Amino acid sequence: MSAAPLKADFQALLASLPQPAQGDYPHGTPFVPALAHGSLSVELFAPATSQLGRDIQQPHAQDELYVVQRGTSDFWRDGSAVAVQAGDILFVPAGLAHRFENFSPDFVTWVVFYGPSAGKQP
Repeated sequence: MSAAPLKADFQALLASLPQPAQGDYPHGTPFVPALAHGSLSVELFAPATSQLGRDIQQPHAQDELYVVQRGTSDFWRDGSAVAVQAGDILFVPAGLAHRFENFSPDFVTWVVFYGPSAGKQP
């Protein structure tokens, strides 16, 4: 049995963005997988690399955390918006609409998906 990778290299992952075009991302996909183990997966997300000028993500099946690595943005979730910057951590329950708006060209965030599909039930 092999262990999950120990380290995700921020600079190497960022240099690999955008990933090849797919679906709604004709100029390239703005996220890249970094680590995975069991129900946990980590991606690096840089929305400006898609060249769309906006974040078009849809609600996700798992709970997630965003750890803002650099840049600034407004983060919209469930009808409310907050300003975010490097060092901030955001939580989004599974299935909840959310997006980054007015992000700076250098905005990059780690995305951590975890737990069961449909999120942790109370």
